[in-house]
Amino acid sequence: MKPIETDDLTIHFDGKTCIHARRCVLGLPGVFDPDARPWIQPGDTPTEEIVRIIEACPSGALTYERKSGLVEAAPKSNTVRVWENGPLEVRGDVRIEGLAPRTRALICRCGRTTNPPFCDNSHRDGFEATGLPSFKGEKDTELPAGDGPVEISARENGSVMIVGNVEVIGADGSRVARTQKAWLCRCGASDNKPFCDGSHGKIGFRKAGTSEG
Repeated sequence: MKPIETDDLTIHFDGKTCIHARRCVLGLPGVFDPDARPWIQPGDTPTEEIVRIIEACPSGALTYERKSGLVEAAPKSNTVRVWENGPLEVRGDVRIEGLAPRTRALICRCGRTTNPPFCDNSHRDGFEATGLPSFKGEKDTELPAGDGPVEISARENGSVMIVGNVEVIGADGSRVARTQKAWLCRCGASDNKPFCDGSHGKIGFRKAGTSEG
C-alpha cells in the first residue's frame, strides 16, 4: 500500500505484520475503514487523534512520520506483554536484525507463523497458553534503566533471544520478570512459558531465524 499523506503526517501500512487487532478500526472508524479504498481516509481528523490510534497498533503494522521531522518516541519502559493464547507484544526501542528500528512488534510464540519472527494469527488454530504466567523470581534483575535498545533475534529452529533492559508482563500488566537477557519460547511447547525450556529440541521444531544466535 502506498503511504497516505496528510498535511502533517506520512502514514505507512505493512500488511504482512498486521493481525487485524482492529484497534485502529474501532478507535477511529471514520479514518480506518476496511471497506474504503484506500482504507485509510484521514480527511480533516486532528493529527494527534490519528497518532494516538496508530501508536495503539500492537503489531507496528501502522506507523507514521511527522513532516516536521519528529518520529514516534519509544516508551520510557521496554515491555514484553504475554497475550492470552497468543503472541508476545514487544514495546520499546526494538531492534530486529535486518529491519529498521521500531517501537512495536508482535512476536510469534505458537511456533506456526509463516512470517517469522512475527505473529500471523496462526495461534488462532488451537494454541493455548496463559497470558498470566506465574512470577519467576529467579529471573528477576535490578535494571539500571527501563529503556534503551532491545535487541530481538530468533534463533534458527530455536528460541527468541531478547537482550536489553526489559520487563516481561502478563496480559493484565502484572510483572513476570525484569531482565537484561532472556530466551523466550517460540515453538509453543515449553512448560515454562513464556520462557524457553529447550522443548524446541525435543519436538524437532523447525523455523527460520533472524540470526545464527
